[in-house]
Amino acid sequence: MNLTIENLGHSYGDMPVLSDICLDIPAGKIVCIVGPSGCGKSTLLRMIGGLEQASSGQVLQVGVPPKGCLNPLTYVFQDFALLPWRTVEGNISVVLEDHHLSKQQIESIITDVLARTNLSDFRKALPKQLSGGMKQRVAIARALAVKPAVMLMDEPLSALDSQTRELLMEDLVNLWTKEPFTAVYVTHNLNEAVRLGHKIVVLSRRPGCIHEVVEIETPLNQRHSSDVELVEKQSYLWNLMRAEAMAAEGELIHG
Repeated sequence: MNLTIENLGHSYGDMPVLSDICLDIPAGKIVCIVGPSGCGKSTLLRMIGGLEQASSGQVLQVGVPPKGCLNPLTYVFQDFALLPWRTVEGNISVVLEDHHLSKQQIESIITDVLARTNLSDFRKALPKQLSGGMKQRVAIARALAVKPAVMLMDEPLSALDSQTRELLMEDLVNLWTKEPFTAVYVTHNLNEAVRLGHKIVVLSRRPGCIHEVVEIETPLNQRHSSDVELVEKQSYLWNLMRAEAMAAEGELIHG
């Protein structure tokens, strides 16, 4: 299933936030959204996921969701959003409980996603017993459990330290390499964008519109932060954003 975003715009009262966003999210690809602070990245993600109604335009789901899909669109949040009183398996099962699945089916799904995210040994652990990186792995496992057509990922690694972020990027690459998934991935980190994005959408400052779309052809599992191509792409993205980011920062301070 693909997503097609047509002429999407949004305002909060008299303040325009997004303007005329037209974008295709192809199946099996990770599309990263970057841009200066306040440009509407997270607002765009919320509208794609139906959490917020656009002022204009539309988001179309084109094609058929993957076999076994329980929820076409599902979120992975920055703050993990785990229930502290539930174990790892309990936090995953919560998204399965309203889908009329048998106990055996739920058990099979949980076992599968725990294995895919290297969490099998932590099945009975509570969130307070886990590191930040492991909590985010649980959140990713929970998203995978419903076999979504598209994962909507809102700054999923921004709360983690640099070493843990690097490990989680490797995890996401490995997950995608073994079983490609579709994702819209909002980030302020350009290194994450060039490591994970097949397509990188650069938004202008508010009201956010698409400034440029940058594509990276190198396979995900062949990308490394020190690669010349990725360093050049990251530099190019920053050059696209630098003046906009400075102007946006000034607007946030004085606005």
